[in-house]
Amino acid sequence: MTQPHAINHDDYSDAFLRGVLDSVKTIAIVGASADPVKASFYVLKYLRDNGYRVFPINPKLAGQTILGETVYGGLTDLPEPPDMVDIFRNSAAAGGVTDEAIAVGAKVVWMQLTVRNDEAAARAEAAGLTVVMNRCPKMEIQRLYGEIGRIGVNSNIIVTKKQPLKKFFKKLI
Repeated sequence: MTQPHAINHDDYSDAFLRGVLDSVKTIAIVGASADPVKASFYVLKYLRDNGYRVFPINPKLAGQTILGETVYGGLTDLPEPPDMVDIFRNSAAAGGVTDEAIAVGAKVVWMQLTVRNDEAAARAEAAGLTVVMNRCPKMEIQRLYGEIGRIGVNSNIIVTKKQPLKKFFKKLI
């Protein structure tokens, strides 16, 4: 997905986020944790369970497995370039991860909630990557495809007819 020039990283359109999420098949999760209480664990699980191929990245756990997935020490250790790099690191560390994502040929850099690095985003965009900052792909998928309303959370969307489910949500019901 090509990102328009001068994108407003404070306000992504739903169409833009859908386009990003629909265009990726493989996601490297940098900062993945084996602790089921940590957000990076359940985001990895959710994405894997919903049709994405995930690569957990954590140098301290390299060679081990999380949810049956081999953990890699870094993006350069992956068997193939990921479509998207989901960054569960702080904003300062996101710069180095973004540079690594550019180097390995990723298409998308996604910085998790509270993670924003405008300089890294500018480098990625200059290299042709799509960038999303301060968002969670799990939460965006749930919001965009109506799943979040099914669990009793207000999605701020009022509809009179049932929304069609994306193919990978059908197996959940």
